[in-house]
Parts: sequence; C-alpha cells; structure tokens
Amino acid sequence: MSDAIKTSSLSPEFRKEIFEEPGTEKITMCFNCTGCSSGCPMTELEPEFNIRKFLRMANLGMKDELLNNPYLWYCTTCYKCQERCPQGVPNVDALLKIRTIAVQNGVMLPAHKKVGQLVVKSGHAVPINDDTKEKRKALGLDEVPPTVHRFPDALSEVKKLLHIAGFDKIVAEEEEKK
Repeated sequence: MSDAIKTSSLSPEFRKEIFEEPGTEKITMCFNCTGCSSGCPMTELEPEFNIRKFLRMANLGMKDELLNNPYLWYCTTCYKCQERCPQGVPNVDALLKIRTIAVQNGVMLPAHKKVGQLVVKSGHAVPINDDTKEKRKALGLDEVPPTVHRFPDALSEVKKLLHIAGFDKIVAEEEEKK
C-alpha cells in the first residue's frame, strides 16, 4: 500500500470496536513522541514491528491492513511501551484488543493456530512429556503443573468452554480442498 491512505479501506466501526476496551480511546492522545517504539525490545529485533504505527492505523480505522499485518503478533506484552508513554496510552491493552478482533475475524498466524489446537486437544498449550517434566523438576517445580494435566477430569469442562466460546472452530484445521 502506498503512503496515501485509501479512504475506502477505513472502517469507523472497527475504530469503535477497539474503543470498547476501557482506556483504548486514549490512543487518540498519542503525539508520536516515539517513547513506545524506541524502548521496545521487539522493535530492536524486528524493525517492521512498530506499535505506534499499529495504534495510528487503529485510530484511523484501517481494519484490513492492520488485522492482516503479521507483525501485529510480534509484541511480547512486556508493557515497557505502556509504562513509558507520557500520555498514558494503553498501548499493549489496545494491541491485545486488536489481536482479539483479528482472531474473531479468523485472522491468526499458523503457529498460534497450532498452539490453540493443542489447547483444544489437551487443555494446555505446553505438552507435558518426559523432557518437560525433567525441566520442571530441575527448576524445583512439580513435574506436572496444576492444570488439566494434573486434573484430567477437568479436560471435558475445558473442552466444553472452548466449544461454547467457539474457540475450537477458530483454531480447527482447515479441510483440504479436493
């Protein structure tokens, strides 16, 4: 896309949806001081990641461009940007809302979808195998975390909740086209 914004791609409804998250209306207060992006550890590793740019896109209602930007998922939620913002803009909270909207619209990176599939299958994102048990033991932790791995009877309840929320459909493997 060129630097010029295509007005046909702007969505006031998308902007309103983001602002439903408490405090996210503060993104309109950003005056581009660069405090968020200059202190971001992810920006240092991946210059294409720019939370300030994402928030400007959200403020303009650039739904399609923003939701389909793979760098949207690079934030590690360290909250450094949010803590540094002189205007109190909830950068990370706004980004998490944008990610939620992306997932609700079926936009998710393949790796995240696979993690979601693990949660649907086993109730936990991290498989508990012998290697994981040994690592946990070396850290002074119980071999099995207090999740459905320790309480297997809870797995059916977790699956039920994931189904009610529609998460199982969001992360379902796509059927091969014949």
